[in-house]
Amino acid sequence: MAGCKKDKYNFDDLPPTVKSFFTINTAELNVNEPIQFKNASESAESYTWDFGDGTTSTDREPTKTYANPGNYTVKLKAVGQGGTGNYSVDIVIIDPNAVIDTDKELYFIEYGSKLVRKISLVPGSVAETVVNMTGKEGHGMAYDSVNQKIYYCDFTTTNSGKVWRMDADGSNLVELVSGLGSPYGVALNLADGKMYIADGANVSRANLDGTGFEKSFISVTGGAMRAIGFNSKTKTIYFYEVNNEDMWVAKSDGTGVGKIISGAYGYGLFIDEKNDKIYYDDRRKTGIAQANLDGSGIVKIANVTGNRGGSGITIDYKGQKLYWAETNNGFIKRSNLDGTEAETFLSGVNNPRGMFIK
Repeated sequence: MAGCKKDKYNFDDLPPTVKSFFTINTAELNVNEPIQFKNASESAESYTWDFGDGTTSTDREPTKTYANPGNYTVKLKAVGQGGTGNYSVDIVIIDPNAVIDTDKELYFIEYGSKLVRKISLVPGSVAETVVNMTGKEGHGMAYDSVNQKIYYCDFTTTNSGKVWRMDADGSNLVELVSGLGSPYGVALNLADGKMYIADGANVSRANLDGTGFEKSFISVTGGAMRAIGFNSKTKTIYFYEVNNEDMWVAKSDGTGVGKIISGAYGYGLFIDEKNDKIYYDDRRKTGIAQANLDGSGIVKIANVTGNRGGSGITIDYKGQKLYWAETNNGFIKRSNLDGTEAETFLSGVNNPRGMFIK
């Protein structure tokens, strides 16, 4: 019986593995100033650069000048006999002469770290902690711009949920409402001195100081409320119910309850009073959707990745930007109000949720 021939493979003959890597020597990256990229790749013979603004290069160490400020992802693809290597870096290009409203800050819940944090909307800013909420678990919050107070929902213990209030710097934390089922969101009616709480099968109501609590102000049988908003111009409450997957509206006095959007499932919504729009998280369509205030004209304007999309949504009206949290990806994204030019504003966030801009 003839034996099988055994060939020996000499792994020493394999070409070295290609490694793609580069550095940028300039600490501050400004518009209209050349940036020199230092190529530190190994065992490569050709290079393809993508600068994130639609331009490319095949030079080994290119120089690039950006005309517009913003966030860009620079990618380097290196190819050699040992294969292909890929490397990318996110950079922020700044216009040092731009007049920027530095007062604008995005506040957000970092649920995984039990923090409320904030970050300036100026590109290149770093997030900082406002307050540590260890022992409390919050999904939603709202801001009282008149009295400069933050309202924070805490659902740590089912049927013992709470709403807390604090100053904008995180001080003077006060428990306002207790005995809630599972409060996921809060909306403020400043003119009438009321708060509305998305709480299990109920929209609960209380005065802004926590008195006059009405647990079953509005009820949906078998419901599970996950987000809530208020239109101060039309005195209308919007609330998102996920068991039956509907968005509802009601008048501020609790009458006129009705569905306006059916078949949508999500944990975030924002009422854009200036443009008469609703922005909401629709996980059935893996995206951020926009609709008219009556629920008509629904358009998916942005994609989200993963199965947990816009748990927090807000708008910067000065910059005309929409912001949202991609919870399980650790991203805070932003785009134009029509969803174009979507980009990652902040990454590495430990489970971002409710947000507002102050």
